[in-house]
Amino acid sequence: MKNSFCFILMLGTILTSCSKKDNAIKMKGSDTEVNLAINLAEKFTELDDEFSISISGGGSGLGITSLLNGQADIANSSRPLSDDEIQQFKDKNIELKTVIFAEDATAFVVHKDLPLEEIDLETLGKILSGEITNWNEIIDLDLPINIYGRQSSSGTHSFVKKKLKIEFTQAAKEMTGNAQIIEGVKADKSGIGYVGAGYVAHDPNANTKIRIVNIKEKPDSIAYSPIDTETINKSLYFFQRPLYQFVLADSWHKVKPFIDFEESKLGKKMIEEHGYYIIEK
Repeated sequence: MKNSFCFILMLGTILTSCSKKDNAIKMKGSDTEVNLAINLAEKFTELDDEFSISISGGGSGLGITSLLNGQADIANSSRPLSDDEIQQFKDKNIELKTVIFAEDATAFVVHKDLPLEEIDLETLGKILSGEITNWNEIIDLDLPINIYGRQSSSGTHSFVKKKLKIEFTQAAKEMTGNAQIIEGVKADKSGIGYVGAGYVAHDPNANTKIRIVNIKEKPDSIAYSPIDTETINKSLYFFQRPLYQFVLADSWHKVKPFIDFEESKLGKKMIEEHGYYIIEK
């Protein structure tokens, strides 16, 4: 009887351990999505404490690489997979499932005292590529332009570069995330940077110290704001994009309850409260 009890106790321990392991999810990637992902995970695990979710940022590229290396179940990404990445997954026989769970817009921000309300794409491209280096070339202010951007592993970095069809100037400061860019621009009257619109939309302190610049495609076009819901719903803002979650097919069974939560009424409400937009399926 004693031996039977020990076996039952041991079996119970093994089952508990397996259960916890099966419900442990690792999520890595986009800094654009990280704050939202953390809050979604916190609420989800409040509702179902059988799950544990570890989340880290570092950029879309890092998240995708983590999937390739077996170090994550979900990669948050603010860009689609590149052709090279698709081939790498094929070479390793790794199957992915793709979830598009929200839409985002990239906001361009300057210091609150910089008198710039709007900018056209050609001028913006010339600033970020280093062709225009002083604000006096476009506004009445003689100050050298300081650019606060992202590292090359960032999906936002790739997105902006591809949309404007430019290469960033080497003078651009490479920051690790939205928060660092915002802090840089807050402290620099000649600074310009780009961040996730959802990040600034829900940071009232940031909005008192920075200015969101409206974007127009041509000098004589209408300028649009990245934090205007109607603009995004009509797809009028030039720098709007879907947000992706790439999931290992082998992990789908344990990840699916969390994905279902994101698509629930509460999950969608949280996504919208963070300044992102729901994609109707």
